[in-house]
Amino acid sequence: MPETQTFAQRVVRHPLLWPVLALVVLLVINVVATPSFLDVRMQDGHLYGNVIDILRNSAPVMLVALGMTLVIATRGIDLSVGAIAAIAAAVACTRIVGAGDESSLTTALMATTYAVVVCVLLGAWNGFLVSVLGIQPIIATLILMVAGRGISMAVTDGQITTVNNGWFSDLASGYVLTLPLAFLIAVGVLALTALLTRRTALGMLIEAVGINPEASRLAGVRARTIIWTVYAFSGLCAGLAGLVIAANTNSVNANSLGLWIELDAILAVVIGGTSLAGGRFSLMGTFVGALFIATLARTIPNIGIPSEVNYLFKAVVVIAVCLLQSPKARAVLRVRRQGPPRGPAAPVLVKAGSTS
Repeated sequence: MPETQTFAQRVVRHPLLWPVLALVVLLVINVVATPSFLDVRMQDGHLYGNVIDILRNSAPVMLVALGMTLVIATRGIDLSVGAIAAIAAAVACTRIVGAGDESSLTTALMATTYAVVVCVLLGAWNGFLVSVLGIQPIIATLILMVAGRGISMAVTDGQITTVNNGWFSDLASGYVLTLPLAFLIAVGVLALTALLTRRTALGMLIEAVGINPEASRLAGVRARTIIWTVYAFSGLCAGLAGLVIAANTNSVNANSLGLWIELDAILAVVIGGTSLAGGRFSLMGTFVGALFIATLARTIPNIGIPSEVNYLFKAVVVIAVCLLQSPKARAVLRVRRQGPPRGPAAPVLVKAGSTS
């Protein structure tokens, strides 16, 4: 019996408990609204269904959130990921259109590779502003958030660029082993990130920089290099997300592609249990948070929420989940459930000479 109680206590205190429960509650709500919501069928050799659509749609947010997780772990923030995603899509699509053979695999590979390299350089630029010049992360990335849209508009000449390349389209609509390729790419990046941060000293160094940059520097940690690296990685993830989004429509609208995706990424990171104050981070929490955001986006129209209030509903749900994760909120609920603490019993006064 004591072992069962100890295991139960570990489960209750696990940081992923509330995000997973919130995700399960969303799925239950969808099943109540649409009993066939969880049905998955095999068609043309691929899996189809609402769950598969959620996995596919979660890929861009998941990719951006992975990079955001490491940036936040260093006590930073990256507001430019949406603009970087738009730049990646603009660069890739314009190069595909401008190629001699627009529909070839080589054209798609060269265009996407070039776009990803550009995004890594943009992320490194953010890291340079933060780590070398000492600019506050929110200001440094806000610069590229504003300028990035202008860059993407300049690349596309302010026009909606449409591509006709089946290999490029497969980034969003392709399947591997019956699962969406976009989701598998996100899971692959997650696995590689987990391997580098949890099987090497890199994760510990990132956390050390986030907890106390000055102390980590005095201990011999190259905080500047760590910060530079995580921002470059954030640019890489944002670039991949931008390519997936563009491949989903075979086009790029530089003015709207990736708009506000940075907010969804930050929400996914926070829901996953990573603190905005820096330090310890949870990649699996970010994974669950991204699935929660994608499921919530699917839930809103499924239960008939009007489009004009969907953002309000989304905000209320996210606030509720964050409150459930808050240690202070859980402590208040625990005290109210147990009732006020009982004080010591009042002493009984006995007169001198009296007998009991």
